[in-house]
Amino acid sequence: MNIIELELLTDNIAATEKFYGSVLGLKPMMTASDELLFSVGASKLIFRQSVNVKPVYHFAIDVPNNRFEEAHATIKAKAPLLPVEHGNDIADFINWDAKSFYFYDNNGNILEIITRYANKTFSEERLTVASYISISEIGLVTSNVPELADRIKAEFDIPIYHRQPSGQKFTVCGDDEGLFILAEKGRHWYPTNVKSHAYPTRIIAFDKGVVHHIAR
Repeated sequence: MNIIELELLTDNIAATEKFYGSVLGLKPMMTASDELLFSVGASKLIFRQSVNVKPVYHFAIDVPNNRFEEAHATIKAKAPLLPVEHGNDIADFINWDAKSFYFYDNNGNILEIITRYANKTFSEERLTVASYISISEIGLVTSNVPELADRIKAEFDIPIYHRQPSGQKFTVCGDDEGLFILAEKGRHWYPTNVKSHAYPTRIIAFDKGVVHHIAR
């Protein structure tokens, strides 16, 4: 599954444009008083203006396997990274065959930079904004995780992720290229104490030759 478009809310368009430019090097493809559009590899990232909503999301961006350490050093020099287990700031997901690190954006969103070794992605060029592969994860919050997972399978034929057992409070749908992270409302977003809440989210995903439009 590929996430080709992700639309989120922000209470501050200008500060969001500044953060994503200074920390991730992204330049807007389009900016207006109520909308901001970035290209993140093969994905489009859209922020729409909200007023006193204070939305907080979790999403992830993939980088090539051989550029992960460079991405870690580059972003660590620009934004505080969040600690994970044992005081480290790199999470080693052995079962997922992946490594990642986390940081907050200006909105309080939990951003994740991840590399997935099963995808065997490499870049001969040093890290630039062109190194981002895509947005590969978006968190979806619900009061009933199993029900949402069943609905995603029934409506879009997107299965439970084979590397992560399903659960009552946390389940992952998709594959190594794109994932929906299903979290029960009030569950902490890893690796923080931030409780998950549902905020308006729009996704365009491509899977098995079919384009899916998901709005929540």
